[in-house]
Amino acid sequence: MGKSSLDAADLRILDTLQRNGRLSNVDLAEAVGLSPSPCLRRVKDLEDQGYIQGYAALLDRRLLGLGVVAFVEVKIDQNAEGDAVFRRLVSQIPEVVSCFVMTGTMDYLVQVVVSNLEAFAEVSMKKLLQIPGVKDVRSSFVLDVVKHSTAVPLPSVAELARD
Repeated sequence: MGKSSLDAADLRILDTLQRNGRLSNVDLAEAVGLSPSPCLRRVKDLEDQGYIQGYAALLDRRLLGLGVVAFVEVKIDQNAEGDAVFRRLVSQIPEVVSCFVMTGTMDYLVQVVVSNLEAFAEVSMKKLLQIPGVKDVRSSFVLDVVKHSTAVPLPSVAELARD
């Protein structure tokens, strides 16, 4: 099932599940205008093909005492071994919630979520800066969130028809 094989019903299912992944199959089927059996079959196909990668609860980090979000730009020594070591070790740091390979002056953009600045200093100095090959880090702290979404923008049926 490639991008062009998605139809309007698939897009409705994906959109609905992005907004509420806890819907029962009966409620989902009603919301997208299908009967339950075909809806369940489509959801299973979307899962099998990787369009739906999983289901999760969205947590309020502030209520959990995680008041600091930082984005850390990381520059590493450019060699295949250093890159592989960085990827492996940064993936093991629980406070790192995302890590992206970047273009531009820095190699990686790392998102860190911690309770306070002291906890961030600990992660930065005792974890990130200790990874072999890390040459430079620059940190920026989130002051306010204007928009945050886990949803991805879905193509319209017309866009799918063009592809």
